[in-house]
Parts: sequence; C-alpha cells; structure tokens
Amino acid sequence: MRTTIALVACVAALTTSACATYLDDLNRAEAHYKASEHERALALFRVLEPDLDSLSRADQARYAYLRGMNDYRLGDVFRADARHWLAFAKAIEREQPGSLASEWKPRLEEALRDLNQDVYGVGVFPEEPEESGAADSNKAAAKEGDEAASDSDKPKTDTESDEPKKPTHGDSEP
Repeated sequence: MRTTIALVACVAALTTSACATYLDDLNRAEAHYKASEHERALALFRVLEPDLDSLSRADQARYAYLRGMNDYRLGDVFRADARHWLAFAKAIEREQPGSLASEWKPRLEEALRDLNQDVYGVGVFPEEPEESGAADSNKAAAKEGDEAASDSDKPKTDTESDEPKKPTHGDSEP
C-alpha cells in the first residue's frame, strides 16, 4: 500500500515538474524576446516546440505570438515562419477569446498584414470585406471573363474552324 502511494506521488511530482519546466522555458524565451535577444529566444522556442501540446491553450497562443514576433524581428529569412506562428496565435485567439494580451492584438494584426503582402501582394488584404457594390461588379466582370475564356477553350467543329475549308475530290475550286 505504501509503495502504491509513493509511486503515485512520484508520478504526480514528475508530471507537475514537467509542465513547470515547459512554462519556465516559455518564460525564459519571453524574457529573451523582451530583451531583444532574439537568437537566444529562438533557441528556446525551438527546444519547446515539440512539447507545445503540453502547454495550455492560452500558453500555446502566447508561445505562437512570441515565436511569430521573434521570427518577424529576425528578418527576411524567418518571415514565412513568422507568418505561420502569428496566424496560429490568431486562430487560437479566435477560438478562445482572451488567450492573447490585449496590447498584443494590434501588433499581431499589423505584422500579419505586412507578412500577408508577401503572399497576396501589395494592397491585397484577404480578410477585409469589399464594398457590396464593388464586389458585385467585380463578380459580374469575372463571370463574363470566365464565359469568354470558356468559349475560346472549346474545341471547334468543322463548320466553326478558323481555317478555310479545303476542297475535296467532288468540290471544284472557284
């Protein structure tokens, strides 16, 4: 009986200390990020990444935001990674409002807007709704363009051919 109780206590202590270790790593990474020690922060983020599922959902959002902003500040080489992690943080925040600090949200949106321009192009913001009138006229123009393109892609029959018809044995040339 004593052995079972001791075993349960050891397992509980190990589980609790493991979670504390992940949180400690996240806290240290955040401290490096805030101190503009981005390479050190990145090293800790990379060590912590395989165990991300051990964190609470709010801590996962925190990790994703800090990792994304850290990668964003490291420059061009890490922009794709920054976009991934910031989008992940935004998705968690959307799923579980309040996961991110309120002062982080405007920075997250601004950074994502900049990073999305790399993918979608300058001036294109996919999450902003278009004005209803402009959207309707754009859809109509796109539909007309699609119909014109589909007409030109259809195979033509002999009577629709662009080339003049060649005479056969029974036909006389004019």
